[in-house]
Amino acid sequence: MIVNEDVERYAEEHSTPDPDFFRRLEEETRAISDWPQMMVGPLEGPYLGWLVRLSGARRILEIGTFTGYSSISMALNMAPEGRIVSLDVNEETTAVARRYAEEAGVADRIDYRVGPAIEELSRLDGPFDLVFIDADKESYVDYFENVLPKLSEQGFIVADNTLWSGRVVEDDGDGSTQAIKRFNDHVAADERVECLMLTVRDGMTLIRRRRA
Repeated sequence: MIVNEDVERYAEEHSTPDPDFFRRLEEETRAISDWPQMMVGPLEGPYLGWLVRLSGARRILEIGTFTGYSSISMALNMAPEGRIVSLDVNEETTAVARRYAEEAGVADRIDYRVGPAIEELSRLDGPFDLVFIDADKESYVDYFENVLPKLSEQGFIVADNTLWSGRVVEDDGDGSTQAIKRFNDHVAADERVECLMLTVRDGMTLIRRRRA
C-alpha cells in the first residue's frame, strides 16, 4: 500500500471503530480469498459511509461487491428508503456479502446481482446519486462511460485503486497497471467532468459532471 503500515494503523486506532461484525467479515474474507486486499477495510469503508451521509445519496450503484464491506458501509449511512444495486461476477463472495448484510440489518437496502457488470449496466436505469467503481481494472473506462449518463444532477463517481500501489508513476507495468493509467488519463482529459484524486489507501478518485 502507499501509506506506511504504521501510519495506517495509527489512523485506524484514532478513528471510530466499525461494528464488531466487520472484524469477522475481514477474517472470513482473508480465509476464503487469495486477494483479501480487494476489501476496502476499516478506513476506506467508513470513508464511503461518510460520503453517503454527507451527500445524502439515496440511490447508489456499486460495481464490484466482493465480500460486502463497502456496500454494507454505505447502506448503514443512507436513509432507510435508500437503495444500493451491487454488481459482481462471483457468487461465493457475494453470498458472504448477503449474509453480513443480513446481520447488519441492511439486506433490504442492497440488491446484490451476480453476472457480468457491463451486461447488467445496460439494463439499469438511472439516476444514481453515487457510483462506486471497484472491479476489474481493464473495464474501468467502459464502466465510467456507461455510468456517467446515469448520474443524477448532483451525482458523483468514486473510482477505487487509482494509484495502484504507486505503480501508476512507473513507465511500464502489467495489464492492470496500464488499464488504471488509461482510466486516469481518460478521466483527467474528459471535459465533461472534473475530478479529484486522493491518496486514500490505494488511491480514490472523485468524479462529477463539470458545472456549466
